[in-house]
Amino acid sequence: MFRQYHRKLCTAICFYLDRRTGARTYRSASLCCAHYGSDLGACSEATLPKRSLHSEQDAMIRVLNVAEKPSVAKEVSRILSNGRAQRRQSAAPYNPIWEFGYNLGGQQLEMVMTSVSGHLMELEFPLSHRAWRSCAAVDLFAAPVVRSVPADKAPLKRNLQQLSRQAQWLVLWLDCDREGENIAFEVIEVCKKANTRLVIKRARFSALIQSDLTRAMANLGPPDEAASRAVDARQEIDLRIGAAFTRYQTLLLQTKFDWQAGGIENDSPLISFGPCQFPTLGLIVQRAWEIQSFVTEPFWEIKVGYKAPNGKGACDFHWGRGRLFDHAAAVMLYEPCVDNPLATVLRVEGQERRRQPPVPLNTLEMQKKATRELRLPGERIMKLAEELYQAGYLSYPRTETDQFDPGYNLRAMVAEHVHDARWGAHASKMINGTMFRDPQRGGHDDGAHPPIHPTKHSAGEADWSPEKRKLYEFVTRSFLATCSLPAIGFETKITIGITENEIFHTTGLMVTERNWLDVYPYAQWGGNSNLPHFTEGQTFMPSSIILNESRTTPPPRLTEAALISLMERHGIGTDATVAEHINKQLERGYATKDAAMTFAPTALGEALVGGYRA
Repeated sequence: MFRQYHRKLCTAICFYLDRRTGARTYRSASLCCAHYGSDLGACSEATLPKRSLHSEQDAMIRVLNVAEKPSVAKEVSRILSNGRAQRRQSAAPYNPIWEFGYNLGGQQLEMVMTSVSGHLMELEFPLSHRAWRSCAAVDLFAAPVVRSVPADKAPLKRNLQQLSRQAQWLVLWLDCDREGENIAFEVIEVCKKANTRLVIKRARFSALIQSDLTRAMANLGPPDEAASRAVDARQEIDLRIGAAFTRYQTLLLQTKFDWQAGGIENDSPLISFGPCQFPTLGLIVQRAWEIQSFVTEPFWEIKVGYKAPNGKGACDFHWGRGRLFDHAAAVMLYEPCVDNPLATVLRVEGQERRRQPPVPLNTLEMQKKATRELRLPGERIMKLAEELYQAGYLSYPRTETDQFDPGYNLRAMVAEHVHDARWGAHASKMINGTMFRDPQRGGHDDGAHPPIHPTKHSAGEADWSPEKRKLYEFVTRSFLATCSLPAIGFETKITIGITENEIFHTTGLMVTERNWLDVYPYAQWGGNSNLPHFTEGQTFMPSSIILNESRTTPPPRLTEAALISLMERHGIGTDATVAEHINKQLERGYATKDAAMTFAPTALGEALVGGYRA
């Protein structure tokens, strides 16, 4: 009876191992019983399940898949399983597990999908250097640093290690940028501690759509350690510089001022410093100083107006000399024009003009244009774009690329939108061949992701906020515009002379074919299209000739779009962090932003920059 019970027990164990690990179970009773310390002769190979005798190629492989966020894990599982993935709870309450089968080139995989929540590890100084007064600030530049999983991420670590023990492959579905690559190696480090035999594979994708994800599964490759090490280096530099200067200036200044009298609520504020945060503040302060130091000056210019008889057009002519800063000289030139005002048309020039559509959107261009057109802060734009990406409506929103690969089926993307009530008519013209044109190629390609574009059509989901609807519409209209024909217009330039010395000119543009402008309401083109009809040699009497006095104006305060452009020019931050650095100025009380979305430094922000420049 004991032998019969033992055979049943061994059979059950082999079935269990086969199911849990996806590996081959023990091929012989001797090995099986030896492994469990049993009587070597107690069972025979005949008692083992037939599945354990299959070849390695036929065995089910158990694959642990890890995404960067729970929403991405859910969407990848839904798409790869055709909606059949089963959900269960994990050791991390907010990061569930999804299970489903998948066939990869004839090999059956048992897929287990879970996620982390951004970075799994953090870089910190050891306890001996963590207290602010434990060492001099300068010592932090040479102090040791440790990378570990913080206490609040312990459930994520436990979840990964539990699943790793049962897996043979680890497939990394982290975002395909440097930061995602770094998180991938954090996941590898945690999982390898539980199972050193894991086979590591990287899935590379740009959008949460069927074609991208199946292509990623078919082309699994190794993760990029060099990209991860670059992030390690940046994190360490940021930590050392940020911690050293933050401690230094906070401890130096925190008790020396009446902060509440200066408009700061906290009487012991944290006066932080960051290697990208402070240069950003420097740009805001520099513009404020340029405005403060600006000295306004008067200038004069002659303006000529003309209204054709019977209301057949009107225009203003601009002085060929531009503007003069010498009033006496301006008067000397103006008086002969008033004494002898008859104007003669010297030249009438006309030519066709084309306005090209915008290049495809990358992250910085999306932030610059959307902040201006949608009146939303950059950080909010990036958050909404990330949500749309995770829901499968936009491609990956952090990309430097502004040119589509020739292999992209752009017409198929356009076809998604032909039934939309807002831009469907334009999309239909593109599909019918009368409006479509391959987009212009910008000057950037990060080699990882395409430009930002819609991945599927939506008329606006029920749970979308008005801001999210606007951003989706902006990206979609931008994409359709980039694939459309250029706008065409006819420009007319009129040059006239009054007396023998003074030349004036005006220009009018009549748009004859709007093309991409029809689907992109954020751009305007054309103007002064109601020009009177002029012929060369014609003479006419102007309706008005005035000497107009104006004053120079200081440069405007920085808008968010202008600040992003300056940061891009000076290499401050990355496409993914620019919005964060700008928002940090507001959080720390270093700058303010008004209703017109322009920035000005606070007294604290200006004083800090002035202190370092002194």
